[in-house]
Amino acid sequence: MNVWWALILSLVAVCLPCQGEGMDDSAGFEKVQNGIDVLLAEQFAPLQGLTVGLITNHTGRSLDGTSTIDLFHRTRVCRLKALFSPEHGIQGLADEKVHSGTDAHTGLKVFSLYGDSRKPTPDMLKGLDALVFDIQDIGTRFYTYIGTLSLCMQAARENDLQVIVLDRPNPIGGIKIGGAIPSAADCGDLVSIHPIPTCHGMTVGELAGLFNDQFGIGCRLSVIPMKNWKRAWYFDETGQKWVNPSPNMKTLEGAFLYPGIGICETLNLSVARGTDHPFEMYGAPCMDGSRISEEMSHLGLPGLEFFPVDFIPTASGHPFRGQVCHGVRIEVTDRSIADPFRAGLHLVQLFQRLYPGQIQWRKGFDALAGDRTLWRRLITEQEDPASILAGWEKPLEQFREVRKKYLLYSE
Repeated sequence: MNVWWALILSLVAVCLPCQGEGMDDSAGFEKVQNGIDVLLAEQFAPLQGLTVGLITNHTGRSLDGTSTIDLFHRTRVCRLKALFSPEHGIQGLADEKVHSGTDAHTGLKVFSLYGDSRKPTPDMLKGLDALVFDIQDIGTRFYTYIGTLSLCMQAARENDLQVIVLDRPNPIGGIKIGGAIPSAADCGDLVSIHPIPTCHGMTVGELAGLFNDQFGIGCRLSVIPMKNWKRAWYFDETGQKWVNPSPNMKTLEGAFLYPGIGICETLNLSVARGTDHPFEMYGAPCMDGSRISEEMSHLGLPGLEFFPVDFIPTASGHPFRGQVCHGVRIEVTDRSIADPFRAGLHLVQLFQRLYPGQIQWRKGFDALAGDRTLWRRLITEQEDPASILAGWEKPLEQFREVRKKYLLYSE
């Protein structure tokens, strides 16, 4: 009898999905259907007769892995005339400036929106009826894809085009918000296109509605929402396969930490680009990983653990490529209570205290942080991170109220 029970339990264990693998349809779970999958089920009916430009990259794909480009190219319901690529290019492989070109598979013109122009020009839009957006975002204000979305919406309004957003999950969920909200005067570029929090807790479709109404874009906007998605879900609860949204956004853990700790990439240290765990590891040749991890561990930050690590970053154009870096690796043990913003502020303070004159501020810190005063308060005045976080709380609550009318999904 014990042998049979052991066999049964082992079979059950094999059938249960591990965290991060996603859920299985065989257990009665319905995978989240993205906007493109809903559009397919509707046989492209909302786009009947339109000539469209598609803003997308390698993350634009249906649940069976077929690229959105191919799906639009095949259909006769609408006509795909042009492609528009965001940062990292149409294939998501570039880590620097991207040039326009031709898509090898379809022969269509690919207009880069991360090169000489960040916004579609009238010539690029000539002959189009609509722009369709299908890109996987990661839920962070300074991740540039939502800036590209806004600029395309503005161009559509100026040239009397429709905008159709094919919605996708926010990988880090749709409930938590956090970080600073930049002033309107400090907005306009891709890392702070509008005054929203660093972690906004919205999908691209929801953001499109917010941008269009709250920030006065006023284009003719339609959103094709997902099916089966819940706000409380992280990406590994959607049943979908993780596709790196950019070359160095390789894990859900990295995406979770990125809103709060991503500001460290504006310091002259490595965020482990080119390794298997970028944005989970931070270091430099001069650092002592044991000292850093010990001091961070003593803070007792809930839901996070800190370990010493050595790594060699390999991404070109970024600090310490090919050099052994000593530093800290951050592991998320409980997403429900972990606060990447608190951890990020403490890390920046600690790096400056332990390595004055060696770890320095590079251009872009304030822009990513969304707070012009942050470096002065955090480093010059040594303000407690808890006090800084408390100062961000009232604007966050105001944003939480404003965003309510644009939310498309329940918890």
